[in-house]
Amino acid sequence: MRQFTAIVNPTAGGSTGAAALLQVGRHLREAGAGLETEYSRSLAHAQDLAREAGESGRVVLAVGGDGIAGGIGGALSGTGTLFGLVPAGRGNDFARALELPDDPAALARILLENAPRAVDAVEVESAVHRRTAVLGSVYAGVDALANLHANRARLLRGAASYYAGGLRAVTTWRAADYRVTVDGVEHAHRGYTVVVANSAYYGSGRMIAPGARVDDGLLDVVLIREAPRRLFFALMNELKSGAHIGRPEVRILRGKEITVAADRPVPYGADGEVDAALPVTARVLPGALAVLC
Repeated sequence: MRQFTAIVNPTAGGSTGAAALLQVGRHLREAGAGLETEYSRSLAHAQDLAREAGESGRVVLAVGGDGIAGGIGGALSGTGTLFGLVPAGRGNDFARALELPDDPAALARILLENAPRAVDAVEVESAVHRRTAVLGSVYAGVDALANLHANRARLLRGAASYYAGGLRAVTTWRAADYRVTVDGVEHAHRGYTVVVANSAYYGSGRMIAPGARVDDGLLDVVLIREAPRRLFFALMNELKSGAHIGRPEVRILRGKEITVAADRPVPYGADGEVDAALPVTARVLPGALAVLC
């Protein structure tokens, strides 16, 4: 029987993290599994707790949104520790990519019974992130600014906070000149954003990279070039289905190591955390994390 340590982000989604764990935890305990709960004071603290639990042979559960999922999953990459998710944040995009169920009983069965799946992680290197790892995506431009606005939202949650943040960001954004190097080949790009995606989703269910797979050993690079603002608003709506990739303003590349730089300090984010500016390098870590999904 698996033994679990759940690490809860007490700020993700308000109080929903503890509530989500309570429901899943009841099913785990009824099945005879052990469950310990730790509350993190910060992302770094959560990562330390995860490493300690993993070294003790326990399954580590990240309870919260994409920030704590990516932070803990990244910290456990390459260690062999079994990793699970209890989605309880604004976006839950990596959980969506893994097709995790909303039903607590169904999620508990996966955590108890399923064999682990080896998924890729993304090593992120910059002046701020000195070789850390995340799971979903790295994005630089107007979407990072939108994410920053969403993180600061007090009255809105979920997709609404990201949409409102996007509207605010687009109205003030001016195109940046990017240099995007994919496996040693440099591409010039002027526009709104560059997204380096391990997962298809970001921004609370927006399908930014429909072809991205979490276990293919590659990263999808989505470039959205300069266009009239009205067109960008239309494109934002198309992210719900992935139809935007058919537009001429959208270009997709694929590779294993991507460096993104720009002509000014463009903000970038990684799995919901926005605290740095370009340049940044992202490298795929194939099969680095054993996930129960």
